[in-house]
Amino acid sequence: MPGRKAQRGKRPPAFLPGFFIRTNRKKKNKYMIGITTTVPLEIPLAAGFQVADLNNLFITHKTPLMMVEDAETAGFPRNTCGWIKGIYSAIKENNIRKVIAVTEGDCSNTKALMEVLESEGIETIPFAYPLSRKAPVLEAQLRQLATTLGTTLEAAEEIKARLDKIRRKLAEIDRLTWEENRVNGAENHLFLVNSSDMKGNVAAFEREIDDFLDKARNRAPDEKEIRLAFIGVPPIFTDLYESIENLGARVVFNEIQRQFAMLSFAPTLVEQYRIYTYPYSITVRLEDIRREIARRRIDGVLHYVQSFCFRQIEDMVVRKSIDLPILTLEGDQPGALDARSRIRLESFIAMLRARRKKI
Repeated sequence: MPGRKAQRGKRPPAFLPGFFIRTNRKKKNKYMIGITTTVPLEIPLAAGFQVADLNNLFITHKTPLMMVEDAETAGFPRNTCGWIKGIYSAIKENNIRKVIAVTEGDCSNTKALMEVLESEGIETIPFAYPLSRKAPVLEAQLRQLATTLGTTLEAAEEIKARLDKIRRKLAEIDRLTWEENRVNGAENHLFLVNSSDMKGNVAAFEREIDDFLDKARNRAPDEKEIRLAFIGVPPIFTDLYESIENLGARVVFNEIQRQFAMLSFAPTLVEQYRIYTYPYSITVRLEDIRREIARRRIDGVLHYVQSFCFRQIEDMVVRKSIDLPILTLEGDQPGALDARSRIRLESFIAMLRARRKKI
C-alpha cells in the first residue's frame, strides 16, 4: 500500500520485512498461559501456570499501535476489533503457546481468533460463561477447565481463599476512590484491571497494592465536584483519565474493571463467577450499574464502546435504562483521544457542571 511504510514509522532493527514477529521476543515459557479476557484465574494458578492477560500485554506495550498494524500485516482485516488484533500480536511477541479463550460471554471474534492460533500451532482451550447463568452449567465448565489444565476445582477453591485477601485490598482502593476521594480514576482503573492476572505474580502484585495503600491513605482528598461513572469495556484510549482530571472531573466508578477484580467475595468459585456481570446480559450489568451510581453519587456516565464490537448495540439499552446524562465515546486504535472525542468530553463535563449548579 503506498505510503504505508511512512505511516508506521521506524521499526526496531531486528524486524525482518515480511514477518511481523520480532526476533527479540521472549523465550518460550511452557508454564505461561494467556487469557483472552478474565477467566476463573484460580484454576490455572492451581495448575501451576503463570497467567498473562493478553489485553494487558497489548495495551501496556511501548508501541501498542504497531501491534495492531502487525496483526493487519499478518492478515487481520482492518474492520476487526483493535483488541483482537492486539491480543494476537501479544501472543506472538511473547511466544505464548497455550491460550484460554472465552468463547461465550466475550468478544464474538474469539472463535475465529482461535482458528487462526490453532493453524499456527498454538493450543487453545475454550471456556464458556453460560448465558443462562445457571450454577450447575457453570460448575461443569469450571470442572472441565480444571481437568483440561490438570487440576481440580477443589484445589482452585484453596487458591480463591488466597486471592480473596488481595481482592479485599483492591476493594479498599475502590472505596478510597469513591468514598474518600484519595485515589483517582486512572489508579483505580489500573489496579482493578490488573487483577485479571495479578500481573503474572501474585505476591509481587500484593506488595505493590500494599505500598500504594500506605501512600493513598495519607493523601489529602481530591474534591473535584463532577463525579463520573465509566461503564463499558476498558478504554483503548491512553489518556482518557488524565483528560478527565484536567477538565476538573473524576471517575469514581469503573464498572467492568471492578467486575474483573471480583469484589463480591462469594463463598464459592461457582457463585463468584455466576454473579460476575461482564459475560452475561446487559440486564444483569445494569442492575449493578444502577446500584453503584446511586451509592457513589454520580453526576454523569461515560459509556465507552469499541469500534466493530457487538456491544455498541447495547448503548441503546443503556440510554433507556439510566436516568442520568450519558456520553458515548467510541475508540478504535490505541492512542490519545482524538480531537472530536476531546471536544465532546469537554462539552459534556461543562454541561454537567452547569446542571449541577441549577440543582
